Amino acid sequence: MIQFEHVSKRYGKAGVLAVDDLQLHVPGGRLFGMIGPNGAGKTTTIRMLTGILTPTQGHVRIGGIDMAKSPVEAKRLIGFVPDGHDLYERLTGMEYLRFIADLYQVDAVRRKAHIEKYLSLFELEDAAYNQIRSYSRGMKQKLTVIGALIHNPPVWVLDEPLVGLDPRAAHLLKQEMRLHCDAGNTVFFSTHVLEVAEKLCDEIAIIDKGRLIARGTMEELRSGEKCASLEQLFLDLTEVQQA
Repeated sequence: MIQFEHVSKRYGKAGVLAVDDLQLHVPGGRLFGMIGPNGAGKTTTIRMLTGILTPTQGHVRIGGIDMAKSPVEAKRLIGFVPDGHDLYERLTGMEYLRFIADLYQVDAVRRKAHIEKYLSLFELEDAAYNQIRSYSRGMKQKLTVIGALIHNPPVWVLDEPLVGLDPRAAHLLKQEMRLHCDAGNTVFFSTHVLEVAEKLCDEIAIIDKGRLIARGTMEELRSGEKCASLEQLFLDLTEVQQA
């Protein structure tokens, strides 16, 4: 469902290499986590995946569609939860959700069912008609999640999705991520919370200095070290890269 084909990204006149020859295929039905140190290239990878950034070289494909050649068609397959909350602050929560539904041409029946379900699930019903500028960080995160799923996208992309959420909301979001994959869809997310990645993901990729240094299930990453935690594997692998 998601393909990175020899993807690299350089920044600025100096050509700083943020992502280096990334080759990665994530099939449908997988909950896929990407972890790495600060500045490793996770957010750059996600921004290329969602079409916000254009790769310096290589191709990103969503469902076989080349993001560079058919960006609108590819983006229709994605629901994106970014690591910031650059929302339309003077809209109400309900106005924002209706706006997103209009963008994705979601019909009245489906949008009503979706909005009612998720406003209730994330306990935003009472705030739905308040302006977004009155929302807390966690409330904005919940609203972004609801908007990202409103068109039932086959690919859900989340950049640090648990930041700012209270424990109940974080638990609900993890459940929704799992349910989304169980329905045959793909979830691709980055996180610094290694325990979440270890317990939740079908597969995990570790990126450091823009390069993919490991990828696989927990069993494959352990590679014989049956009791190793993801934290220990992460530290060992990234320390090797620093050496």
